[in-house]
Amino acid sequence: MSESAQPSKILIADDNEQNCELLEAYLADGDYEVAMAFDGQETVDRVASFQPDIILLDIMMPRMSGYEVCKKLKSDVATAGIPILMVTALNEMGDIEKAVAAGCDDFLTKPVNRLELTTRVRSLLRVRHLTNERDRLLEYLKEVEREEAGDAE
Repeated sequence: MSESAQPSKILIADDNEQNCELLEAYLADGDYEVAMAFDGQETVDRVASFQPDIILLDIMMPRMSGYEVCKKLKSDVATAGIPILMVTALNEMGDIEKAVAAGCDDFLTKPVNRLELTTRVRSLLRVRHLTNERDRLLEYLKEVEREEAGDAE
């Protein structure tokens, strides 16, 4: 939960609607606002409009793979800080390495264990909120320094 008491926003991206609904049900006990996307391009579009705090991303999707979505989001300064948890049926070491190379922050294989999912989501959200708070404090300190520099002139 963030300092502003706003629910954390989670974007679930999977081309299988039942998988999305299952993940949403697993997260139902948390204070989350959930949105869904059903292909890679829709995921990128939803990130821009929904501004999630975390993305649960399937790898095998139409129009743009999860790898491509992850690379695109992580290469954009506006979305690079959003944690991405890859959730996929692929579980070969090469798949994991490719996901990490694309920039994902964590990796879960299907079938997903509810406790493991909720624990990882909470952990990634905690890091996200702490990072946001640090960035706000650093910006505040810069503003104070600018004001002091202006007063000194």
